[in-house]
Amino acid sequence: MKKIIHTEKAPAPVGPYSQGVLASTALLFTAGQIPLHPRTGQLVQGDIRTQTRQVLENIGAILESGGASLKSVVKTTVFLTDMNEFAAMNEVYEEFFGDSAPARSTVEVSRLPRDVKVEIEAVAVVANQ
Repeated sequence: MKKIIHTEKAPAPVGPYSQGVLASTALLFTAGQIPLHPRTGQLVQGDIRTQTRQVLENIGAILESGGASLKSVVKTTVFLTDMNEFAAMNEVYEEFFGDSAPARSTVEVSRLPRDVKVEIEAVAVVANQ
């Protein structure tokens, strides 16, 4: 009923959570991803665009490992520490999702792990499981 997804192509969890969980062999839920480099585990330095790009690359790697892709994402939640950076985050987000943009919620939060600017979690449909 539940399969834990782990890949070396995305950063290892820094707490008691999984990178992703494949549920009922139809949906894959990712943990919230922050801009950590998968090989070094270090934060990717840069503006909101740079951080968003790394976060979405990490999510893509987790989805691929679980048999899904960014095109199969049906819902995301975006957490920003500054809603004034929404437009810049959105530009990068659109590059990754294009015409297959999932449903999305975006919320401003007071703080994120390691004081990053953005965290994103995703739910994707997994075919042929």
